[in-house]
Amino acid sequence: MPSIIVLDTLSPDGLALLDAAAAAGISYEVVTGLSGDALREALTRHDGAICRSGVKITAAALAGNHRLKAIVRAGVGTDNIDKEAATRQGIVVMNTPAGNTVSTAEHAFALLLGLSRNIAAADASLRDHKWDRNKFMGAQLAGKTLGIVGLGRIGQAVAARARAFDMRVMGFDPFLSPDRAAELGIELIESVRGMLPHVDYLTVHTPLTDETRHLVGMEELKLLKRGVRLINCARGGIYDEQALVSGLQSGVIGGVALDVFEKEPCTDSPLFGMPGVLVTPHLGASTEEAQSQVAVEGVGLLVDFLTTGTIKHAVNSSAVDPAALEGVRGFLDLAWRLGQLVSRLDDGQPRSCSIAYRGEIASRNTRLVTAAFAAGLLESAIEDVNIVNAEMLLRDRGIELVEQSRTDPGAFSSVVAVDLVSGDRVHRAAGTLFGHAMPRLVQLEGHRLEAYLDGVLLVFTHQDVPGIIGRVGTAFGQLGVNIAQMTVGRSAPGGDAIGVLNLDQEPSAEALAAVLACPGIRSARVVKLPPAGQLPCWLAASAAASRRP
Repeated sequence: MPSIIVLDTLSPDGLALLDAAAAAGISYEVVTGLSGDALREALTRHDGAICRSGVKITAAALAGNHRLKAIVRAGVGTDNIDKEAATRQGIVVMNTPAGNTVSTAEHAFALLLGLSRNIAAADASLRDHKWDRNKFMGAQLAGKTLGIVGLGRIGQAVAARARAFDMRVMGFDPFLSPDRAAELGIELIESVRGMLPHVDYLTVHTPLTDETRHLVGMEELKLLKRGVRLINCARGGIYDEQALVSGLQSGVIGGVALDVFEKEPCTDSPLFGMPGVLVTPHLGASTEEAQSQVAVEGVGLLVDFLTTGTIKHAVNSSAVDPAALEGVRGFLDLAWRLGQLVSRLDDGQPRSCSIAYRGEIASRNTRLVTAAFAAGLLESAIEDVNIVNAEMLLRDRGIELVEQSRTDPGAFSSVVAVDLVSGDRVHRAAGTLFGHAMPRLVQLEGHRLEAYLDGVLLVFTHQDVPGIIGRVGTAFGQLGVNIAQMTVGRSAPGGDAIGVLNLDQEPSAEALAAVLACPGIRSARVVKLPPAGQLPCWLAASAAASRRP
Protein backbone atom coordinates (compact mmCIF):
# COMPACT_ATOMS: atom_id res chain seq x y z
CA MET A 1 0.00 0.00 0.00
CA PRO A 2 1.54 3.38 -1.01
CA SER A 3 2.09 5.75 1.87
CA ILE A 4 2.46 9.57 2.06
CA ILE A 5 4.03 11.72 4.76
CA VAL A 6 2.86 15.32 5.25
CA LEU A 7 5.86 17.28 6.56
CA ASP A 8 4.34 20.75 7.04
CA THR A 9 0.94 22.08 8.05
CA LEU A 10 -1.41 21.55 5.10
CA SER A 11 -4.77 23.10 4.31
CA PRO A 12 -7.79 21.04 5.46
CA ASP A 13 -8.86 20.83 1.81
CA GLY A 14 -5.65 18.99 1.00
CA LEU A 15 -6.04 16.66 3.98
CA ALA A 16 -9.59 15.88 2.88
CA LEU A 17 -8.24 14.72 -0.48
CA LEU A 18 -5.77 12.48 1.32
CA ASP A 19 -8.62 11.01 3.33
CA ALA A 20 -10.45 10.30 0.08
CA ALA A 21 -7.32 8.67 -1.37
CA ALA A 22 -7.77 5.82 1.10
CA ALA A 23 -10.23 4.38 -1.41
CA ALA A 24 -7.31 4.05 -3.83
CA GLY A 25 -5.29 2.22 -1.16
CA ILE A 26 -3.14 5.20 -0.12
CA SER A 27 -2.43 5.91 3.53
CA TYR A 28 -0.85 8.99 5.07
CA GLU A 29 0.48 10.46 8.26
CA VAL A 30 1.13 14.06 9.33
CA VAL A 31 4.43 14.66 11.13
CA THR A 32 5.64 18.25 11.20
CA GLY A 33 8.74 19.94 12.58
CA LEU A 34 11.12 17.11 11.65
CA SER A 35 14.83 17.53 11.00
CA GLY A 36 18.06 15.56 11.19
CA ASP A 37 17.90 11.82 11.83
CA ALA A 38 14.19 11.95 12.67
CA LEU A 39 13.41 13.37 9.23
CA ARG A 40 15.69 10.90 7.46
CA GLU A 41 14.10 7.94 9.26
CA ALA A 42 10.55 9.15 8.61
CA LEU A 43 11.20 9.55 4.88
CA THR A 44 12.38 5.93 4.62
CA ARG A 45 8.91 4.75 5.67
CA HIS A 46 6.97 6.43 2.86
CA ASP A 47 6.60 6.39 -0.93
CA GLY A 48 5.74 10.07 -1.25
CA ALA A 49 6.18 13.29 0.73
CA ILE A 50 4.42 16.64 0.57
CA CYS A 51 5.78 19.79 2.17
CA ARG A 52 5.63 23.57 2.18
CA SER A 53 8.65 25.74 3.00
CA GLY A 54 9.12 24.84 6.67
CA VAL A 55 11.00 21.55 6.40
CA LYS A 56 14.46 21.35 4.79
CA ILE A 57 14.87 18.14 2.79
CA THR A 58 18.64 17.93 2.49
CA ALA A 59 20.97 15.37 0.94
CA ALA A 60 21.52 13.94 4.41
CA ALA A 61 17.76 13.54 4.88
CA LEU A 62 17.57 11.50 1.66
CA ALA A 63 20.73 9.46 2.20
CA GLY A 64 20.19 5.73 1.91
CA ASN A 65 16.50 6.08 1.05
CA HIS A 66 15.43 3.29 -1.33
CA ARG A 67 11.67 3.70 -0.94
CA LEU A 68 10.78 7.37 -1.47
CA LYS A 69 9.71 7.99 -5.06
CA ALA A 70 8.34 11.55 -5.13
CA ILE A 71 8.36 14.83 -3.20
CA VAL A 72 5.75 17.52 -3.83
CA ARG A 73 6.23 21.12 -2.75
CA ALA A 74 2.84 22.73 -2.11
CA GLY A 75 3.99 26.03 -3.55
CA VAL A 76 6.35 27.34 -6.21
CA GLY A 77 9.86 27.58 -4.76
CA THR A 78 11.71 24.31 -4.21
CA ASP A 79 14.90 25.72 -2.71
CA ASN A 80 14.18 23.89 0.58
CA ILE A 81 14.60 20.58 -1.28
CA ASP A 82 18.01 19.32 -2.41
CA LYS A 83 17.00 18.56 -5.99
CA GLU A 84 20.45 17.34 -6.96
CA ALA A 85 20.39 14.71 -4.22
CA ALA A 86 16.84 13.72 -5.16
CA THR A 87 17.88 13.48 -8.80
CA ARG A 88 20.78 11.15 -8.02
CA GLN A 89 18.36 8.80 -6.26
CA GLY A 90 15.68 8.97 -8.95
CA ILE A 91 13.21 10.82 -6.69
CA VAL A 92 10.84 13.03 -8.66
CA VAL A 93 10.34 16.55 -7.28
CA MET A 94 7.16 18.39 -8.29
CA ASN A 95 5.71 21.79 -7.41
CA THR A 96 2.46 23.73 -7.80
CA PRO A 97 3.41 26.75 -9.92
CA ALA A 98 0.05 28.44 -10.34
CA GLY A 99 -1.64 28.10 -6.95
CA ASN A 100 -0.26 31.21 -5.26
CA THR A 101 0.09 33.53 -8.26
CA VAL A 102 -2.75 35.87 -7.37
CA SER A 103 -2.02 35.91 -3.64
CA THR A 104 1.66 36.78 -4.16
CA ALA A 105 0.82 39.46 -6.72
CA GLU A 106 -1.74 40.97 -4.35
CA HIS A 107 0.75 40.97 -1.47
CA ALA A 108 3.37 42.73 -3.60
CA PHE A 109 0.80 45.35 -4.50
CA ALA A 110 -0.32 45.67 -0.89
CA LEU A 111 3.29 46.44 0.08
CA LEU A 112 3.53 48.93 -2.76
CA LEU A 113 0.40 50.70 -1.51
CA GLY A 114 1.56 50.50 2.09
CA LEU A 115 4.82 52.22 1.20
CA SER A 116 3.06 54.90 -0.81
CA ARG A 117 0.72 55.90 2.01
CA ASN A 118 2.91 55.12 5.07
CA ILE A 119 0.14 52.91 6.39
CA ALA A 120 2.12 50.84 8.91
CA ALA A 121 3.93 53.84 10.40
CA ALA A 122 0.73 55.91 10.59
CA ASP A 123 -1.10 53.04 12.26
CA ALA A 124 1.66 52.66 14.87
CA SER A 125 1.70 56.42 15.52
CA LEU A 126 -2.04 56.65 16.05
CA ARG A 127 -2.00 53.62 18.35
CA ASP A 128 0.61 55.58 20.33
CA HIS A 129 -2.06 58.29 20.75
CA LYS A 130 -0.46 60.73 18.25
CA TRP A 131 -2.33 62.59 15.51
CA ASP A 132 0.53 63.45 13.07
CA ARG A 133 -1.18 63.91 9.71
CA ASN A 134 1.61 66.03 8.24
CA LYS A 135 4.25 63.49 9.16
CA PHE A 136 2.77 60.84 6.90
CA MET A 137 2.38 62.65 3.60
CA GLY A 138 2.08 59.98 0.90
CA ALA A 139 2.29 59.63 -2.87
CA GLN A 140 -0.40 58.58 -5.31
CA LEU A 141 0.28 55.76 -7.75
CA ALA A 142 -1.50 57.20 -10.80
CA GLY A 143 1.03 58.55 -13.25
CA LYS A 144 4.00 56.89 -11.53
CA THR A 145 6.28 54.34 -13.23
CA LEU A 146 6.53 50.79 -11.92
CA GLY A 147 9.47 48.65 -12.96
CA ILE A 148 9.00 44.88 -12.88
CA VAL A 149 11.90 42.45 -13.11
CA GLY A 150 10.59 39.04 -14.13
CA LEU A 151 7.39 38.81 -16.15
CA GLY A 152 6.17 35.31 -15.55
CA ARG A 153 2.75 34.56 -14.06
CA ILE A 154 3.25 36.70 -10.94
CA GLY A 155 5.00 39.57 -12.69
CA GLN A 156 2.24 39.75 -15.29
CA ALA A 157 -0.42 39.72 -12.55
CA VAL A 158 1.33 42.63 -10.82
CA ALA A 159 1.49 44.49 -14.13
CA ALA A 160 -2.26 44.09 -14.63
CA ARG A 161 -2.95 45.56 -11.20
CA ALA A 162 -0.57 48.45 -11.79
CA ARG A 163 -2.31 49.27 -15.07
CA ALA A 164 -5.62 49.33 -13.21
CA PHE A 165 -4.10 52.01 -10.96
CA ASP A 166 -3.13 54.08 -14.03
CA MET A 167 0.56 53.41 -13.55
CA ARG A 168 3.07 53.32 -16.37
CA VAL A 169 4.65 49.85 -16.40
CA MET A 170 8.19 49.07 -17.50
CA GLY A 171 9.50 45.53 -17.42
CA PHE A 172 12.52 43.35 -17.97
CA ASP A 173 12.37 39.66 -18.76
CA PRO A 174 14.90 38.06 -21.08
CA PHE A 175 12.21 35.77 -22.45
CA LEU A 176 9.15 37.94 -22.94
CA SER A 177 8.58 38.86 -26.56
CA PRO A 178 7.92 42.51 -27.51
CA ASP A 179 4.54 41.54 -29.00
CA ARG A 180 3.43 39.85 -25.77
CA ALA A 181 4.67 42.81 -23.73
CA ALA A 182 2.64 45.17 -25.90
CA GLU A 183 -0.48 43.04 -25.33
CA LEU A 184 0.09 43.37 -21.57
CA GLY A 185 0.65 47.12 -21.73
CA ILE A 186 4.27 46.79 -20.61
CA GLU A 187 7.13 48.87 -21.98
CA LEU A 188 9.89 46.29 -22.39
CA ILE A 189 13.41 47.41 -21.42
CA GLU A 190 16.53 45.57 -22.60
CA SER A 191 18.30 45.48 -19.22
CA VAL A 192 17.60 46.01 -15.54
CA ARG A 193 20.26 48.69 -15.33
CA GLY A 194 18.64 50.51 -18.24
CA MET A 195 15.35 50.58 -16.37
CA LEU A 196 16.61 51.76 -12.96
CA PRO A 197 16.93 55.50 -13.67
CA HIS A 198 13.32 55.75 -14.85
CA VAL A 199 11.18 53.97 -12.25
CA ASP A 200 9.44 55.34 -9.18
CA TYR A 201 8.78 51.82 -7.87
CA LEU A 202 10.68 48.57 -8.49
CA THR A 203 9.39 45.06 -7.79
CA VAL A 204 11.14 41.77 -8.53
CA HIS A 205 9.54 38.44 -9.43
CA THR A 206 12.42 36.18 -10.42
CA PRO A 207 14.15 33.15 -8.94
CA LEU A 208 17.38 33.71 -7.00
CA THR A 209 20.21 32.75 -9.36
CA ASP A 210 23.79 33.81 -9.97
CA GLU A 211 22.39 36.38 -12.42
CA THR A 212 19.77 37.83 -10.05
CA ARG A 213 21.65 37.74 -6.73
CA HIS A 214 22.17 41.35 -5.54
CA LEU A 215 20.51 42.65 -8.68
CA VAL A 216 20.34 45.96 -6.82
CA GLY A 217 23.60 46.47 -4.94
CA MET A 218 25.97 49.29 -4.09
CA GLU A 219 26.82 50.03 -7.74
CA GLU A 220 23.16 50.18 -8.74
CA LEU A 221 22.47 52.87 -6.12
CA LYS A 222 24.18 55.29 -8.50
CA LEU A 223 21.59 54.52 -11.18
CA LEU A 224 18.38 54.65 -9.16
CA LYS A 225 15.99 57.55 -9.45
CA ARG A 226 16.09 59.49 -6.19
CA GLY A 227 13.23 58.54 -3.88
CA VAL A 228 12.50 55.20 -5.58
CA ARG A 229 10.60 52.60 -3.56
CA LEU A 230 11.67 48.94 -3.77
CA ILE A 231 9.49 45.85 -3.16
CA ASN A 232 10.54 42.18 -2.95
CA CYS A 233 8.06 39.32 -2.55
CA ALA A 234 10.16 36.85 -4.55
CA ARG A 235 13.41 35.62 -2.98
CA GLY A 236 15.67 37.12 -0.36
CA GLY A 237 19.03 38.11 -1.78
CA ILE A 238 17.79 39.65 -5.03
CA TYR A 239 18.35 42.98 -3.30
CA ASP A 240 21.59 43.46 -1.35
CA GLU A 241 20.23 44.30 2.11
CA GLN A 242 23.33 46.32 3.02
CA ALA A 243 22.86 48.38 -0.13
CA LEU A 244 19.24 49.00 0.90
CA VAL A 245 20.44 50.37 4.24
CA SER A 246 22.94 52.66 2.49
CA GLY A 247 20.34 53.81 -0.02
CA LEU A 248 17.84 54.67 2.70
CA GLN A 249 20.48 56.54 4.72
CA SER A 250 21.54 58.61 1.71
CA GLY A 251 18.00 59.35 0.58
CA VAL A 252 18.48 57.66 -2.80
CA ILE A 253 15.89 55.06 -1.76
CA GLY A 254 12.64 56.49 -0.47
CA GLY A 255 11.19 53.25 0.84
CA VAL A 256 11.75 49.50 1.04
CA ALA A 257 9.12 46.77 1.45
CA LEU A 258 10.36 43.22 1.99
CA ASP A 259 8.48 39.98 2.41
CA VAL A 260 11.62 37.86 1.97
CA PHE A 261 15.13 38.04 3.37
CA GLU A 262 18.60 36.75 2.62
CA LYS A 263 18.44 34.54 5.73
CA GLU A 264 15.11 33.22 6.97
CA PRO A 265 13.59 33.21 9.47
CA CYS A 266 14.79 36.79 9.96
CA THR A 267 13.95 38.43 13.28
CA ASP A 268 16.70 41.04 13.39
CA SER A 269 17.97 43.36 10.68
CA PRO A 270 19.39 46.90 10.45
CA LEU A 271 16.42 47.65 8.20
CA PHE A 272 13.86 47.02 10.95
CA GLY A 273 14.65 50.20 12.84
CA MET A 274 14.75 52.50 9.83
CA PRO A 275 12.01 54.87 8.63
CA GLY A 276 10.49 54.10 5.25
CA VAL A 277 10.73 50.34 5.74
CA LEU A 278 7.78 47.94 5.62
CA VAL A 279 8.42 44.24 6.37
CA THR A 280 6.36 41.05 6.56
CA PRO A 281 7.44 37.47 7.46
CA HIS A 282 7.22 35.77 4.03
CA LEU A 283 3.45 36.13 3.68
CA GLY A 284 3.21 36.25 -0.12
CA ALA A 285 1.31 32.96 -0.40
CA SER A 286 -0.29 33.16 3.05
CA THR A 287 -3.93 33.40 2.12
CA GLU A 288 -6.57 30.78 2.77
CA GLU A 289 -7.28 30.62 -0.96
CA ALA A 290 -3.65 30.13 -1.97
CA GLN A 291 -2.97 27.54 0.71
CA SER A 292 -6.08 25.63 -0.28
CA GLN A 293 -5.15 25.73 -3.97
CA VAL A 294 -1.55 24.60 -3.53
CA ALA A 295 -2.57 21.87 -1.06
CA VAL A 296 -5.27 20.48 -3.33
CA GLU A 297 -3.02 20.65 -6.37
CA GLY A 298 -0.07 19.16 -4.50
CA VAL A 299 -2.02 16.24 -3.08
CA GLY A 300 -3.50 15.61 -6.52
CA LEU A 301 -0.02 15.47 -8.07
CA LEU A 302 1.23 13.01 -5.48
CA VAL A 303 -1.82 10.74 -5.58
CA ASP A 304 -1.79 10.66 -9.40
CA PHE A 305 1.89 9.78 -9.39
CA LEU A 306 1.53 6.96 -6.86
CA THR A 307 -1.56 5.47 -8.53
CA THR A 308 -0.86 5.95 -12.25
CA GLY A 309 2.78 7.07 -12.53
CA THR A 310 1.73 10.42 -13.99
CA ILE A 311 4.38 13.14 -13.61
CA LYS A 312 3.28 16.78 -13.91
CA HIS A 313 4.98 20.05 -12.92
CA ALA A 314 8.21 18.16 -12.25
CA VAL A 315 11.22 20.38 -11.55
CA ASN A 316 13.84 17.67 -11.93
CA SER A 317 12.23 14.98 -14.06
CA SER A 318 9.78 14.37 -16.83
CA ALA A 319 7.24 11.83 -18.00
CA VAL A 320 9.47 10.09 -20.54
CA ASP A 321 9.16 6.54 -21.74
CA PRO A 322 12.54 4.83 -21.04
CA ALA A 323 12.75 3.37 -24.55
CA ALA A 324 12.03 6.75 -26.17
CA LEU A 325 14.54 8.38 -23.85
CA GLU A 326 17.34 5.99 -24.74
CA GLY A 327 16.81 6.64 -28.44
CA VAL A 328 17.47 10.39 -28.17
CA ARG A 329 19.40 10.82 -24.90
CA GLY A 330 22.56 12.22 -26.50
CA PHE A 331 20.55 14.61 -28.66
CA LEU A 332 18.65 15.88 -25.61
CA ASP A 333 22.00 16.92 -24.12
CA LEU A 334 23.09 18.46 -27.43
CA ALA A 335 19.87 20.48 -27.91
CA TRP A 336 19.94 21.62 -24.28
CA ARG A 337 23.46 22.96 -24.72
CA LEU A 338 22.64 24.63 -28.04
CA GLY A 339 19.72 26.40 -26.35
CA GLN A 340 21.99 27.70 -23.60
CA LEU A 341 24.59 28.82 -26.14
CA VAL A 342 22.32 30.93 -28.36
CA SER A 343 20.50 32.43 -25.35
CA ARG A 344 23.82 33.76 -24.04
CA LEU A 345 25.02 35.30 -27.30
CA ASP A 346 22.70 38.29 -26.97
CA ASP A 347 21.10 40.40 -24.24
CA GLY A 348 18.22 41.49 -26.48
CA GLN A 349 14.59 40.41 -26.16
CA PRO A 350 13.92 37.15 -28.06
CA ARG A 351 11.03 37.14 -30.50
CA SER A 352 11.05 33.65 -31.96
CA CYS A 353 13.19 30.54 -32.26
CA SER A 354 13.39 27.44 -34.38
CA ILE A 355 15.03 24.03 -34.43
CA ALA A 356 15.75 21.97 -37.54
CA TYR A 357 16.73 18.29 -37.77
CA ARG A 358 18.62 16.80 -40.67
CA GLY A 359 19.66 13.22 -41.27
CA GLU A 360 19.00 10.16 -39.17
CA ILE A 361 17.77 12.14 -36.12
CA ALA A 362 14.84 13.44 -38.18
CA SER A 363 13.36 9.94 -38.31
CA ARG A 364 13.19 9.67 -34.49
CA ASN A 365 10.77 11.19 -31.99
CA THR A 366 12.19 14.72 -31.91
CA ARG A 367 9.47 16.18 -29.67
CA LEU A 368 11.63 15.60 -26.60
CA VAL A 369 14.69 17.09 -28.30
CA THR A 370 12.77 20.25 -29.19
CA ALA A 371 11.62 20.53 -25.59
CA ALA A 372 15.24 20.13 -24.42
CA PHE A 373 16.28 23.04 -26.68
CA ALA A 374 13.51 25.19 -25.18
CA ALA A 375 14.64 24.21 -21.66
CA GLY A 376 18.23 25.24 -22.40
CA LEU A 377 17.05 28.50 -23.92
CA LEU A 378 15.13 29.44 -20.76
CA GLU A 379 17.37 27.94 -18.10
CA SER A 380 19.28 31.08 -17.11
CA ALA A 381 16.11 33.14 -16.74
CA ILE A 382 13.47 30.84 -15.24
CA GLU A 383 13.60 28.60 -12.18
CA ASP A 384 12.90 24.85 -12.46
CA VAL A 385 12.48 24.74 -16.22
CA ASN A 386 12.57 21.28 -17.82
CA ILE A 387 11.32 19.42 -20.89
CA VAL A 388 7.83 19.16 -19.43
CA ASN A 389 7.19 22.87 -19.01
CA ALA A 390 9.69 24.63 -21.30
CA GLU A 391 7.52 24.97 -24.41
CA MET A 392 4.57 26.19 -22.34
CA LEU A 393 6.79 28.80 -20.68
CA LEU A 394 7.95 29.99 -24.10
CA ARG A 395 4.34 30.35 -25.25
CA ASP A 396 3.45 32.24 -22.04
CA ARG A 397 6.05 34.81 -23.03
CA GLY A 398 4.83 35.09 -26.62
CA ILE A 399 7.90 33.42 -28.15
CA GLU A 400 7.16 31.29 -31.21
CA LEU A 401 8.97 27.95 -31.54
CA VAL A 402 9.07 26.28 -34.98
CA GLU A 403 10.33 22.75 -35.70
CA GLN A 404 11.48 21.46 -39.11
CA SER A 405 12.86 18.10 -40.27
CA ARG A 406 14.49 16.57 -43.33
CA THR A 407 15.83 13.02 -43.44
CA ASP A 408 18.40 13.39 -46.24
CA PRO A 409 21.94 13.38 -44.79
CA GLY A 410 24.23 16.37 -44.83
CA ALA A 411 27.89 16.64 -43.83
CA PHE A 412 27.11 14.55 -40.72
CA SER A 413 24.75 11.62 -40.21
CA SER A 414 22.62 13.78 -37.89
CA VAL A 415 22.63 17.54 -37.31
CA VAL A 416 20.52 19.73 -35.02
CA ALA A 417 20.42 23.40 -36.09
CA VAL A 418 18.83 26.18 -34.02
CA ASP A 419 17.96 29.84 -34.60
CA LEU A 420 17.09 32.56 -32.11
CA VAL A 421 15.62 35.84 -33.34
CA SER A 422 16.47 38.58 -30.86
CA GLY A 423 15.53 42.14 -31.78
CA ASP A 424 16.69 42.60 -35.36
CA ARG A 425 19.41 39.95 -35.08
CA VAL A 426 19.34 36.21 -35.79
CA HIS A 427 21.77 33.89 -33.99
CA ARG A 428 22.40 30.48 -35.55
CA ALA A 429 24.16 27.42 -34.24
CA ALA A 430 24.29 23.76 -35.24
CA GLY A 431 25.66 20.70 -33.55
CA THR A 432 26.05 16.97 -33.83
CA LEU A 433 27.09 14.02 -31.70
CA PHE A 434 30.47 12.37 -31.86
CA GLY A 435 29.90 8.80 -30.75
CA HIS A 436 26.78 8.50 -28.62
CA ALA A 437 27.30 11.20 -26.02
CA MET A 438 29.83 13.84 -27.12
CA PRO A 439 28.05 17.05 -28.25
CA ARG A 440 30.00 19.17 -30.71
CA LEU A 441 29.35 22.60 -32.19
CA VAL A 442 29.79 22.40 -35.98
CA GLN A 443 28.38 25.73 -37.13
CA LEU A 444 28.01 29.15 -35.54
CA GLU A 445 26.53 32.31 -37.07
CA GLY A 446 26.75 30.72 -40.54
CA HIS A 447 30.41 29.68 -40.22
CA ARG A 448 31.57 26.07 -40.18
CA LEU A 449 33.85 25.08 -37.32
CA GLU A 450 34.25 22.43 -34.65
CA ALA A 451 34.21 23.17 -30.91
CA TYR A 452 33.39 21.48 -27.64
CA LEU A 453 30.01 22.45 -26.17
CA ASP A 454 31.08 22.53 -22.54
CA GLY A 455 32.81 24.71 -19.96
CA VAL A 456 33.86 28.30 -20.52
CA LEU A 457 33.76 29.52 -24.11
CA LEU A 458 34.94 32.79 -25.62
CA VAL A 459 33.06 33.58 -28.81
CA PHE A 460 34.70 36.36 -30.80
CA THR A 461 34.13 37.87 -34.24
CA HIS A 462 37.01 39.31 -36.21
CA GLN A 463 38.47 40.16 -39.57
CA ASP A 464 40.25 37.22 -41.16
CA VAL A 465 43.76 38.70 -41.29
CA PRO A 466 47.15 37.29 -40.23
CA GLY A 467 48.07 37.53 -36.56
CA ILE A 468 44.61 37.53 -34.97
CA ILE A 469 44.97 34.16 -33.29
CA GLY A 470 48.41 34.98 -31.97
CA ARG A 471 47.30 38.30 -30.53
CA VAL A 472 44.35 36.73 -28.71
CA GLY A 473 46.55 33.96 -27.34
CA THR A 474 49.15 36.46 -26.18
CA ALA A 475 46.54 38.68 -24.50
CA PHE A 476 45.16 35.75 -22.52
CA GLY A 477 48.58 34.26 -21.82
CA GLN A 478 49.86 37.47 -20.27
CA LEU A 479 46.93 37.47 -17.85
CA GLY A 480 47.07 33.77 -16.94
CA VAL A 481 44.10 32.50 -18.94
CA ASN A 482 44.80 29.07 -20.43
CA ILE A 483 43.27 28.11 -23.77
CA ALA A 484 42.27 24.44 -23.97
CA GLN A 485 41.14 24.49 -27.61
CA MET A 486 40.69 27.02 -30.40
CA THR A 487 38.66 26.85 -33.57
CA VAL A 488 37.95 29.42 -36.28
CA GLY A 489 35.30 29.57 -38.99
CA ARG A 490 35.37 32.03 -41.88
CA SER A 491 33.27 32.92 -44.90
CA ALA A 492 36.21 33.64 -47.23
CA PRO A 493 39.90 34.51 -46.85
CA GLY A 494 40.20 38.07 -45.63
CA GLY A 495 36.49 38.33 -44.84
CA ASP A 496 34.41 37.97 -41.70
CA ALA A 497 35.35 35.22 -39.28
CA ILE A 498 34.32 33.84 -35.92
CA GLY A 499 36.43 32.11 -33.30
CA VAL A 500 35.53 29.89 -30.36
CA LEU A 501 37.98 29.28 -27.54
CA ASN A 502 37.48 26.65 -24.86
CA LEU A 503 39.07 28.09 -21.72
CA ASP A 504 40.22 26.45 -18.50
CA GLN A 505 38.78 29.30 -16.43
CA GLU A 506 36.51 32.28 -16.84
CA PRO A 507 38.54 35.31 -18.01
CA SER A 508 38.62 38.42 -15.87
CA ALA A 509 37.18 41.71 -17.08
CA GLU A 510 40.77 42.84 -17.66
CA ALA A 511 41.52 39.80 -19.83
CA LEU A 512 38.35 40.28 -21.86
CA ALA A 513 39.19 43.96 -22.36
CA ALA A 514 42.68 42.96 -23.57
CA VAL A 515 41.16 40.71 -26.23
CA LEU A 516 38.72 43.41 -27.34
CA ALA A 517 41.65 45.81 -27.69
CA CYS A 518 43.42 43.53 -30.19
CA PRO A 519 43.42 44.98 -33.73
CA GLY A 520 40.92 43.19 -35.93
CA ILE A 521 38.67 41.96 -33.09
CA ARG A 522 35.09 43.18 -33.51
CA SER A 523 33.32 41.57 -30.55
CA ALA A 524 33.99 39.07 -27.79
CA ARG A 525 31.58 37.37 -25.42
CA VAL A 526 32.05 34.82 -22.64
CA VAL A 527 29.57 31.94 -22.62
CA LYS A 528 29.49 29.54 -19.67
CA LEU A 529 28.13 26.05 -20.39
CA PRO A 530 27.92 22.99 -18.08
CA PRO A 531 31.02 20.79 -17.81
CA ALA A 532 31.36 17.84 -20.17
CA GLY A 533 29.18 14.94 -19.11
CA GLN A 534 26.98 16.99 -16.78
CA LEU A 535 23.37 16.31 -17.69
CA PRO A 536 20.46 18.60 -16.82
CA CYS A 537 18.86 17.41 -13.59
CA TRP A 538 15.59 16.55 -15.33
CA LEU A 539 17.39 14.23 -17.75
CA ALA A 540 19.55 12.66 -15.06
CA ALA A 541 16.49 12.10 -12.85
CA SER A 542 14.52 10.53 -15.71
CA ALA A 543 17.36 8.12 -16.34
CA ALA A 544 17.71 7.26 -12.65
CA ALA A 545 13.95 6.86 -12.19
CA SER A 546 13.77 4.51 -15.15
CA ARG A 547 16.34 2.26 -13.45
CA ARG A 548 14.61 2.15 -10.05
CA PRO A 549 12.51 -0.91 -9.16
